[in-house]
Amino acid sequence: MTNKCVHKGCGKTFSDSEEECVYHPGPPVFHEGQKGWKCCKPRVLTFDEFLTIPPCTTGKHSTVDDTPEPETTTKPAENVPPPKPISEDNTPRLPKAQASGAAQPSAQTEMKPEEFDSDDPDATIPANTTCRRRGCNVTSEQKESPCVYHPGIAVFHEGSKGWSCCKRRVLEFDEFMKIEGCATRERHSFLPKKKANGVNGEELEEVKVVRHDFYQTADKVTASLYLKKIDKTKSSVGFAEGGQVVMLDLKTSDGKQYKADVPLFAQIVPEKSNFRILGTKLELTLSKADGQGWPILRTDTERLTGEIIQTGRAGRA
Repeated sequence: MTNKCVHKGCGKTFSDSEEECVYHPGPPVFHEGQKGWKCCKPRVLTFDEFLTIPPCTTGKHSTVDDTPEPETTTKPAENVPPPKPISEDNTPRLPKAQASGAAQPSAQTEMKPEEFDSDDPDATIPANTTCRRRGCNVTSEQKESPCVYHPGIAVFHEGSKGWSCCKRRVLEFDEFMKIEGCATRERHSFLPKKKANGVNGEELEEVKVVRHDFYQTADKVTASLYLKKIDKTKSSVGFAEGGQVVMLDLKTSDGKQYKADVPLFAQIVPEKSNFRILGTKLELTLSKADGQGWPILRTDTERLTGEIIQTGRAGRA
């Protein structure tokens, strides 16, 4: 008789109770936008990255969930004086946005999450492989069943958890993981999709979305695009002559490629802009052409999952 292991990070089916299990013994931790597990150190910003954090403990499979409950700490009540009312005349005002000739992106624009293509019917699926679509969790042993998944992204807000594609919201992480998908496909997506690169017959896995964040000062913008193991010898970064597009062709040492022309919020000075490739990201230093503040980095999307905006010393309006 086969059973499904309930350990966090495992989820495999097993028939031998002595089979080795690699899992997370601690509960999930979500704090100020960061996500991780209490039992190990890695912290990430997006839910898809959270699901790929490698398990940190080796033991035996189990059908009983022995993960400890998240700790709740309560502070004793203190004698705090009631807040003083603020008159309307003394209410601080936010500075008005700087006037800009650049076109403002629509507030309705939102980047769609990465979509996974269905596997070919005759593809060979390795044993104990889990469907890559969010919320499906079906293993290759049940590949004939339909794929029920969430096409949206995970949403965590003020303690509630859910998916952007459907309305249900829950409080506990275990309940969130059990929210049934709201979209159905005939076939699953177990295997990463490959695309021919055309250089020496090399095949690379296409990366459609990378997380980014940025901060700025009065005269420059420093942006980070997060992609691990970028190969400096095979990748290229260019600044278009018009000064408002960054051309990226990033290839990694583990067979992935991110290729895109990134439209920037405002014009830059290409000659004064530069980049550097680090172990986990590409860092761009963009010299502003007009010194205006950037509310977003790129104009092809208003809100990108994981984007963080920080503003340094801005120029006067």
